[in-house]
Amino acid sequence: QVQFVESGGGLVQPGGSLTLSCKSIGFFISTYFMGWYRQVPGKERELVASSSSMGSVTEYADSVKGRFTVSRDNAKNMVYLQMNSLKDEDTAVYYCNRKNSLLPWGQGTQVTVSS
Repeated sequence: QVQFVESGGGLVQPGGSLTLSCKSIGFFISTYFMGWYRQVPGKERELVASSSSMGSVTEYADSVKGRFTVSRDNAKNMVYLQMNSLKDEDTAVYYCNRKNSLLPWGQGTQVTVSS
């Protein structure tokens, strides 16, 4: 049974930083592109960052480019999202998943950026 477990969210002031973690259980990420997604109530879930299987190629949505960094540890089956210079509009629930051919979603982790 595939399960993604996201953690590391919280309340942070604008300009602050957070690092999100995603543990993949029952699915070995090492040969797959992985992505971080976020969703705001009433809006569709959007892809904000992705990483190739070995982490050599990363892509970012324009809204987070230069502020977010995706990384991975295939040996630990983990994906990370370092978020810097956070803005109010980054407030969302963040999820990880395989970039293509989505698997069941985890519970996500709430990130709230507010002063």
